[in-house]
Amino acid sequence: MSEARMPRICEVAPRDGFQSIAQPLPTDEKIAIIRDLVAAGCPRVEIGSFVSPKAVPQMADMAEIAAAVKDLPARLCALVPNVRGAENAVEAGIGEVCYVFSVSEAHNQANVRQSVAQSLDGLETVASALPESVRLRVDVATAFDCPFEGTVPLDQVLAAVSRVAGIAPEAEIALCDTTGRANPFMVRDRFRAVMALPETVRNTWAFHGHDTFGQGVANALAAWEAGVSDFDTAAAGLGGCPFAPGATGNTATEDLVFAFNEGGLDTGIDMGRLLAVADRIAALPGGVTGSHLRLVPRERAV
Repeated sequence: MSEARMPRICEVAPRDGFQSIAQPLPTDEKIAIIRDLVAAGCPRVEIGSFVSPKAVPQMADMAEIAAAVKDLPARLCALVPNVRGAENAVEAGIGEVCYVFSVSEAHNQANVRQSVAQSLDGLETVASALPESVRLRVDVATAFDCPFEGTVPLDQVLAAVSRVAGIAPEAEIALCDTTGRANPFMVRDRFRAVMALPETVRNTWAFHGHDTFGQGVANALAAWEAGVSDFDTAAAGLGGCPFAPGATGNTATEDLVFAFNEGGLDTGIDMGRLLAVADRIAALPGGVTGSHLRLVPRERAV
């Protein structure tokens, strides 16, 4: 492991977290939270998704949010389900888009009502439509476990990642523990396997974890040991996939930042300011949170 490598947090509460709240949140509050997260030092923020307001009403104000935050000094990303969403994101000035599909056929049908093959064809359309100036990230959901099918075979994951790399050889690929059911050994081994594919030699890697079974931080550290540098987390542990029954919140940003900081790996995030915005997020009506560090006496946490 190179001593020069440092972990980067991608804060996903404004997308993965907010979409788990049924009642629409005030646009000004969403914008203020995004600004607070960047002010705390978060280098990457997933600010929302350009999806149909009928499908996810919480994201109906994405254009307004993008216009209000695009000046921030951070990598801002938006999730897109198709080429129309990608075009809307680019038009809004977003410099990075994230396309998501599931390795599991059952979860992909529940999530986007498509087969895996159709979703991969959709990725090809999105990738070809993006300007060279816009980064592409691909979230490979259910890369470890499916809420409907159980453990996803490694061969299935390798085949899907190989196809992604063929379509987008320089994209960031995130393996997603959608249900939080993975364990550190599985996370380490699967990342080593996908990284060893000859097709992925130019791709970069991220890990998206949930803390449903209490393994969120441990799984992220296993991904770090495998060579991953970018990690999706949500302040206060907000979130949970609406199409993965029983999956609770994302790994809390403050929990993982604490682990890295204690290990001498600087994330660049101010813990005091991060906990303040985590408190603000935890107070949102209708949210389900799961942070550990936020409950520790504040003077000990900071």
